Amino acid sequence: MARASARHLLVADEAKCKELKTRIEGGEEFAALAKEYSTCPSGRNGGDLGEFGPGQMVPEFDKVVFSAPVNEVQGPVKTQFGYHLLEVTSRKD
Repeated sequence: MARASARHLLVADEAKCKELKTRIEGGEEFAALAKEYSTCPSGRNGGDLGEFGPGQMVPEFDKVVFSAPVNEVQGPVKTQFGYHLLEVTSRKD
């Protein structure tokens, strides 16, 4: 069964999400921005979600996590919780 590890950053609005993605692409550290801005409790750990399989996260997450390139920030991804930046840190198919 496929498994993946990922980290994410959750904010309430799309504009802030896009701003943070630009900052990461400009060289700022994902984990540092997650600690400062993410509204998810995982932000305390730099956004680390650990390892999980298909169906353990919301469908919008699964779609990205099990198809996007590893170590490339994706988003904004909208869910019922807000807007996410996602980065797949590893994946085993």
